[in-house]
Amino acid sequence: MASHAANLWVLLGLGLAGILLVTKKFKKNVKEDFGAFIEKLQLLPPPQPAPPKAPHPLTSLTFAVSDVFDIEGYVTGFGHPEWASSSSAASRTATAISTLVEGGATCVGKTVVDELAYSINGVNKHYGTPTNPAANSRVPGGSCSGAAVAVAANLVDFSLGIDTVGGVRIPASFCGIIGFRSSHGAVSLMGTLPISTSLDTIGWFARDPNVLRRVGHVLLQLPFGIQRNPQQIIIADDCFELPKFPVDRIVQVVIKSTEKLYGRQLLKHENLGHYFSSRIPSLKLFHKTNGEVKTSSIRVLANIMRFIQRYEFKYNHEEWINSVKPTLDPGISAQIYENLETSDTDIENCKSVRNEMRLAINSLLKDDGVLVIPTTAYPPPKLGGKELLSEDYQNSAFSLLSIASISGCCQVTVPLGYHENCPISVSFVAKHGGDRFLLDTLQNMYKSLQEQVDVIATSKSSSNAVSKEESAETAKEMGNQAYKEKQWQKAIGFYTEAIKLSGNNATYYSNRAAAYLELGSFLQAEADCTKAINLDKKNVKAYLRRGTAREMLGYYKEAIEDFQYALVLEPTNKRASISADRLRKVFM
Repeated sequence: MASHAANLWVLLGLGLAGILLVTKKFKKNVKEDFGAFIEKLQLLPPPQPAPPKAPHPLTSLTFAVSDVFDIEGYVTGFGHPEWASSSSAASRTATAISTLVEGGATCVGKTVVDELAYSINGVNKHYGTPTNPAANSRVPGGSCSGAAVAVAANLVDFSLGIDTVGGVRIPASFCGIIGFRSSHGAVSLMGTLPISTSLDTIGWFARDPNVLRRVGHVLLQLPFGIQRNPQQIIIADDCFELPKFPVDRIVQVVIKSTEKLYGRQLLKHENLGHYFSSRIPSLKLFHKTNGEVKTSSIRVLANIMRFIQRYEFKYNHEEWINSVKPTLDPGISAQIYENLETSDTDIENCKSVRNEMRLAINSLLKDDGVLVIPTTAYPPPKLGGKELLSEDYQNSAFSLLSIASISGCCQVTVPLGYHENCPISVSFVAKHGGDRFLLDTLQNMYKSLQEQVDVIATSKSSSNAVSKEESAETAKEMGNQAYKEKQWQKAIGFYTEAIKLSGNNATYYSNRAAAYLELGSFLQAEADCTKAINLDKKNVKAYLRRGTAREMLGYYKEAIEDFQYALVLEPTNKRASISADRLRKVFM
């Protein structure tokens, strides 16, 4: 008899183990469905040095790279199958990748880029558009869309990309993660496909500012140095007039965080368009009188940046793109062959603007200043949305992106929560060569910035005067993001705030129950699911979660009833079917 009981428990254990393995496999497939990767591979770091030497600085971290970086033995695809089919496997690995692997990180694959890495949208008709984990119905942003999605979906710890005219900054903003564009020339581009040589620079994505900084120290090969606090935080007022969504909250987050950490005396305001007009004489060579100077100077810079990108891209690849022009995405083809009003002499004038602009920003920021601007002018557009083809969408985006691209300065994109279920962000810019200072500043400010986001997002007297329902949805979305990042207690806090604002929403209780389950708080999970079911009798997830909680509490009969009722509502639900059958066989 005892032997029979022991065998029963062994079988039960094996059955539960099998279910766990199936669940893990299912979760893995869901992650892969984000469509971030072109190719999976593995580049392993060298063995750890023997004590007392310190371990590699990036030990245990995984990363992915955009498909513009060479990896020995693999073809670099450039986001276009014709390029891949006409290219040979790389004979050596890009310097940036080798540096990271030698630093202890493991490279796990190549990720999708926009066609020829030339767009800011994140759409690729050949390989598919990666799914934006932060807003599934929205574009992920480009050109390094897959690299951003891989980080946002928690598939890797960080990823590597190229930022020419926003290739890292835009997808970081649209996917709600951190994106760093290094100073032009600060990190070796050896082994990368050139897009626009005078604008290209290495960038990287991460969810954690500490990881971003560790990667930066390895790539930039920075020696030990004392951290410096900023001595001025300059808000570009005219740039904050460009976005098509409310920016008061963004500005208030930066102001409140700065006051808390450094004092209000550090805050300054600047009209960047006026400043550039007075400090960049060569702009007059391109300037057209079209109303207000404050916006026109930045718009002119956007046109200059686009001209440089187009000119240098065609210089590098014109013969090839002419041969495949019919296969190019119409939107990208239009940009490459756009008839901007320029001449050969404009090339030298562009160089003058670039040099003068770098001097102007260095003069404004000096060694210890940070410029604050919006990352984007629009929230991430809907997939197939009209904004993607809008001239204003392009012009507004390039106006903001041109500041760092033309000057060669470093810039970091910082997520600041959500607006109407879409990620929003702010960007900090430091002078050319100020990469360490900017990484340190972000690390010092990040926690405070997120705290201010939480305060403002849940405040009833928000400057945007949003309704309780909108505030509740914002809190729920922040809870969802915390849940994705496995910050269960933080997720519970956000869901609780959503319930306080709108206590008759079954989803809020059900979501909080999911977080309680992760923490092993089964009584709380059961109570929340019961409340959700009372509010919505057809909430399948609530029945499944309550069934799980009751099973763990030993209420097997009630758990079976929950799983059976979930099956009545959703007859094809495999989880409910497997769970009900398993419990019936063992406990009935």
